[in-house]
Amino acid sequence: MHRRSFAIAIAALAAAFTLNGCGGAHDGADGQPVLKVGSQRGGTKAILIASGALEGTPYRIEWSEFPAAQPLLEAVGAGAVDLGEAGDAPFLYAYASGAKIKAVQAGKSGGSSTALLVRKDSPIRAVADLRGKKVATGRGSIGHYLLLRLLDEAGLKPGDVQVVFLSPGDAKAAFTSGAIDAWVTWGSYVALARLHDDATILADGDGRLGGYGFEAASEAAIAGKRPQVEDFLRRLAKARRWAGEHPREFAAALSKETGLQPEVALYTVQHYRIAPAVIDDQAVIEARAVLDRFRGAGAVTSTRDPAGAFDRSFNAAVAP
Repeated sequence: MHRRSFAIAIAALAAAFTLNGCGGAHDGADGQPVLKVGSQRGGTKAILIASGALEGTPYRIEWSEFPAAQPLLEAVGAGAVDLGEAGDAPFLYAYASGAKIKAVQAGKSGGSSTALLVRKDSPIRAVADLRGKKVATGRGSIGHYLLLRLLDEAGLKPGDVQVVFLSPGDAKAAFTSGAIDAWVTWGSYVALARLHDDATILADGDGRLGGYGFEAASEAAIAGKRPQVEDFLRRLAKARRWAGEHPREFAAALSKETGLQPEVALYTVQHYRIAPAVIDDQAVIEARAVLDRFRGAGAVTSTRDPAGAFDRSFNAAVAP
């Protein structure tokens, strides 16, 4: 969907919620509080359900599924959902673009779950070989950020390659068909490419990415649904610890929840483990570095200070 058309659709959805009286914590027809949560495929929803951390929740959760971080964050910023998870790069890209969102909880993972892929028969053997080639990723995504870092390391500029911004599903189809030369993606999409297409990982984010991900909430939800947001973050931290201790159980539940084949789900879980973390000064330092690289590449022109992107008042929710 075209970006402007998507924004219009999100605005209409937000308006529909408002017209139905969904602006406050007591949103349900039965008077029960409702928290609207966005989740990427195999993300927050899968880990919370698998861990059982939602048992006894004193409010109703309305889930919305998104294919990637960008549309999820647009929905959070528009008020169509209250909060949702995204990597540091897409979160900061959205914040710099003016979205009324704040990070309310951090998660730390290794960078290897984000990777630059080429097909097994590709003549491309190094990042420098990408000059003039078509490389797909999501605009403002963690893949976009990794691509910029890799090009810089190889002495290339963004204009030296043909960057094609595609959704993960469209990029997967283009990669399989040979319509693009390389693909920078993350999580289960890396697993699918490796196990189904026998793709080669040319480089990954290990040692290149800070590994931060954030649960982002709208400013309206922080102000109007603080008890629900705080309770949800406690449960999410608990679920993340469970997943780190029970990778095979989580993989089985992930496969059931998403329809991923068991081996793909297990590969995903083994390469993408998130530990709950507080938002601290280091998170802000790394946020500046991410935005500086986007700005240096001309992908972000805003001078919005990333220090305002974080709300540390929920840090206690990380504690066991």
